[in-house]
Amino acid sequence: MLKRLNDYFTTYEKIWFFGIMILAIVFAVLFPEEDINGVNGSIVMGFYLLDTVLNILCELLISKQSRWNFIVSLGVEVCEIAICVVCAYRFATMATTLFFWIPIDILSFITWSHHTDREDKELTVVRKLNGWAELAIIAGIIIWTAAVGGLLVRFSPDSDIFRGNDTIGKIVCYLDACVSAVAICNGIFILLRLREQWIAWYLNSIIEAAINILTGQWALLPLKLGFLINTTYGYIKWTGYIKTHDIKEELI
Repeated sequence: MLKRLNDYFTTYEKIWFFGIMILAIVFAVLFPEEDINGVNGSIVMGFYLLDTVLNILCELLISKQSRWNFIVSLGVEVCEIAICVVCAYRFATMATTLFFWIPIDILSFITWSHHTDREDKELTVVRKLNGWAELAIIAGIIIWTAAVGGLLVRFSPDSDIFRGNDTIGKIVCYLDACVSAVAICNGIFILLRLREQWIAWYLNSIIEAAINILTGQWALLPLKLGFLINTTYGYIKWTGYIKTHDIKEELI
């Protein structure tokens, strides 16, 4: 079993995985988390590290077109909901995770299971999106960000994570709204097995990194670096697959 698991991942993938994990641990030691909203900082940091492990494993499995990424993703969702509750922030992300990502992970696992590659059952057939739909998606993200961000600014409670800085709190509310919109697009892209989900991940990772910097969550930055690296890797792998296979079911 262990040998099979070891053989399943390439040398690069194993170096990437353990490299990000080690970097996350180093950041956790260098930038220990303070107590947040009455929760011990060590517990908060534990959630950060668990989130990192599950996320990078999930991302690696997606890049390998494996449907098992959705099982790992369910663990990611539970962990990230816990972080939002503990920190009393990012309510748009928490709602999106609870009401969108958990159902979409289950649906995606079922869908991917019915679209395995004919030659390699470990692979899922992936495809690409036509350009006309992209403008509508961008417009939807902008509208969602403005509307939901405004609601969050008005109704979100105070949190220690902002260290009393109202301006940072408002900026994070709008960034959180934007991330939730991008996440919904990303989830739909993944469900439909579309290569453009990697583009959504680029945007998601950059905005998430900005939120982590604004809120001082330094231990989560290695995860975002890992996302950016693996997103490039995954995009290249999926593009290569699409080019070398006769994909007839392109979304129009």
